[in-house]
This record gives sequence, structure tokens and C-alpha cells, in this order.
Amino acid sequence: MAIETEIKLSLSARTASQLGSHALLAGVPSQRQLLVNTYYDTPDNRLRGERLVVRYRQKGGEWLLGVKTAVQLSGGLAERKEWERSGRPGDFDFAHVDQSAVRDFLEPLRDQLQPAFVTHFQRRSWLLEPRDGVRIELALDRGTIEAGDRRQPICEIELELVSGAVGDLFDLALALQATLPLHPEARSKSDRAYRLLADAPMIAAKALPVPVDAGMSSVSAFRRIALSCVSQLQSNEKGILTTDAPEFVHQARVAVRRLRSAMRVWQRHLPVAFMERFDPLWQAFAKRLGDARNWDVFLADTAPLLSETFADRAEIGLLLRYARRRSTSNRKAARAVLKSAAYSRLLLEFSAALLALPEGKVRLLGDFVPAWLDKCARRVNQRAAEAQGGSDEARHRLRLAFKQLRYALEFLSPILAGPVLENYHQSLTALQEQLGRQNDLAVALQLTTEALPGRKGEVVRDWLAAQSSALLPELGALLEDFRRQDAPWSVPLP
Repeated sequence: MAIETEIKLSLSARTASQLGSHALLAGVPSQRQLLVNTYYDTPDNRLRGERLVVRYRQKGGEWLLGVKTAVQLSGGLAERKEWERSGRPGDFDFAHVDQSAVRDFLEPLRDQLQPAFVTHFQRRSWLLEPRDGVRIELALDRGTIEAGDRRQPICEIELELVSGAVGDLFDLALALQATLPLHPEARSKSDRAYRLLADAPMIAAKALPVPVDAGMSSVSAFRRIALSCVSQLQSNEKGILTTDAPEFVHQARVAVRRLRSAMRVWQRHLPVAFMERFDPLWQAFAKRLGDARNWDVFLADTAPLLSETFADRAEIGLLLRYARRRSTSNRKAARAVLKSAAYSRLLLEFSAALLALPEGKVRLLGDFVPAWLDKCARRVNQRAAEAQGGSDEARHRLRLAFKQLRYALEFLSPILAGPVLENYHQSLTALQEQLGRQNDLAVALQLTTEALPGRKGEVVRDWLAAQSSALLPELGALLEDFRRQDAPWSVPLP
């Protein structure tokens, strides 16, 4: 078994044609070969469900049977287990797979495996030695994915670690990205092929459960959670860039909010330089997404109510036209950020810094959880007292405190008690949703003031304020229900 550690970077055809003359490759000999890969799966895609890849690769006159574990890429980085041997297409002998769980899964499926899709590409590769003890293969792949009658181009760089540390891969990726427009690729060739084969509409990627346990170090748990947030963000990039569906912006924004919440909660366990470097960058990025999201919510949720309530008022038409223009301009701004070199660099630098985080004084996650969640809960209680009969700003601060507590519970759900956690989380979620509705109205009030300043928008603003006030009694009842819930972290951790 081999462990394949690589960073995958996408690039344009024009940039690919310039790569060979890059200063880092000067004087380094390259090799070229045509690679044809046939990927196999069962008719019901059992391998995809288990995130396994079985393929036959043709290199010249040789055929190689490969088995890989497929992992979600984050910041372009992937680490996979790989087994490879010579073979003949259609012959599926998995004796060389020395991980029994993988082999035992594949063996009963041998007769069901059939070609699923093909990739064929020209690979040009260089073996680089940036410093003593470090060897990295840089491979430029240009070709095509063929899935049924559909085609998709391949144009990407793979940096594979031959010897050295993961940090060396990121150093090389950043050195290349300093002068070339390269972006961390969020999807493997096989992931893209399966989506092409399905020919299904893109779906916004929601947050997935993160496997953590009480015996992990606190920093290791943070690293895993943060990488999961980056993965969710990148999984929504294409949807933002190629569609107007608001859910992609929403889920990308959720990913960044979860990431920033985790950074704040773990702040005492993270280097000061790490927080000072990355928190402002993610905050600025989140604002771009937030600007687009605010107008999306206004058009989807608030505008129909206003149109129905004030059907005979001319200013509603002005408001809606202004909202559509602002929505379009903010969506363009969000796309520009995603296409920027600064964003690509942030993904690489942040992922590298995450993987390089020092453990410091090792503290187990199970020991860290109760005090951490107690602090989050105290902040919620403080904000709740301030929000009772208070301003929109006070309720907004309460909503943010609830959101941080909710994300914390979701991060740590694998190590908290079941029924108590479920009741607590349901109460917390109901409160957050109610506060979210009030926040949407508060934001709508701000946007209406921007679109219809002065007396022109007075009637609409008064109506929005009245809608917000009408929600206050329900907020009080939900707060009371939440206060009655037992804290799940007061139950002994498993």
C-alpha cells in the first residue's frame, strides 16, 4: 500500500501553455505520456457510495489495476491510500489490497464491476527538488473526461509528495501561485466524472457531520472541523460562479460563519499570529457573501409580502427594481472575489497554516468541552437579558451568540449525550430561527432605507417595524423554553 499525498490546482488552457517556461521549472527535464483510465463501478454505484475508486490505467503498453480511497479535497489537498499492480482490463484480482476491510468489500463485487467512465489526458511531469530531502512530482494533465455521451475538459496540476513534508507541497503551490493564476481544485477527476455521468442539477453543499471524539487533542479537533468548513465552502464555488441560485451563496456563507465561530471558540488554543492573520481575511470574505445574501433574502422573502401588502403604491415598484439591481451587482462582486488570486491564495495559506498548527500543551477535547460550552451558554444568557424588550442590535447580538452555541453543539455532537442534546438543540434551533426572522426584517428595514430614503419609504419602514414587534411575544416564550432545557454537556461524556 502507498499513501498518495497531493495538491490539485486548476488552471486555464492559456496558463497551462505557459507553465513549462516558469522559473521554478527552468533546467528541469520533463517527461510526457498519454494516460487512458477506465473507471469501474457496480450498476448502482456501490463504490462511489463507499468513496472507493477502481480503475485500469494504460501507460504505453502496460495496464495497471489501481484501487484508491477517495477523500474530500480541502484547499486542494488530498491524502489517499493506493494499491496498484499490473493486470488485464476486466480481471479484478484484489489480492494486492492489504487492507482487509477494503478487500472484503471489493471481492464480492468483482462480477458486478463494469466501465463507468473514462479519462484520457496528456501528462507532462517534472521531478522537483526544492531543497535537500524534498522531492515533489509536478504533473500537468490536459485532456478529457468521457462519461456516457458527455465530455468535460481536464486542465489541472497535481503536486505529489515523493519525499518531504506536507508543508513542502504548500510551499511549492504558493510559489507557483505567486505568478500564475492557479486555484485549489475542490473535486477529483472521478468526482467530476460521476457528476457528469448523472447529468443532474448542481445542489448546494450543506455542512456534513465532522467525526471527532473525546480522546482527540483539542487542536486536532479544530483542524478537522476547520478543514471541513473549507471543503463546504469550496463545494459551493461552482454553483455561485455559474448559477443565480441563492442557496449556493447561503451555504458558502454558512461555511465561513462556522469556520469563524470555530476560530473564536478555539482562540485560546491557537497561536496569536494565526488569528491575527486569518480572522480579518475571512471576515472581509464573509462580508462580500453577506452583501449578496441580504439582497437574496429580501427579494425571496420580504419583497413578495411588500408587493401583496402595498400593491397600489408606486414606491414598491421603485424598491423592487432597486433591489434587483443591487442583487445583481452584489452577486457579480461575490463572483469576482471567488475568481480572485487573493481568494485562491487564502485557501492555500489557510490550509497550510491549519496543518502546521502546533499542539502546544496537549489538551484532550473531552476535557475542553464543558468549560467551553459553559462560556458560550453564559454569553447567550447575558445577551438574552440585554435583548428582552431591547433594540434590533441587541437581538442581533443574541442571534450571533445562539448561532455560535448551535455550531459548537453541531461540531461536538459525536461526543455529547443523545436525547438531552436533541432536546437542547431543537430548542436552540427554534430560537435561532425566530431571531433570524427578526434579523431579516431588521436588514430589510436597512435596505429599504437605502432604496427609499426619507419620507418616500416611511410607510414601508413602519410596516416592517410593526412586523418585527409582533414577533416579540413568541421570542419571549422560546427563550423561556430554552432556559428550561438541561445542558447536554452536564451529562458525563461517553
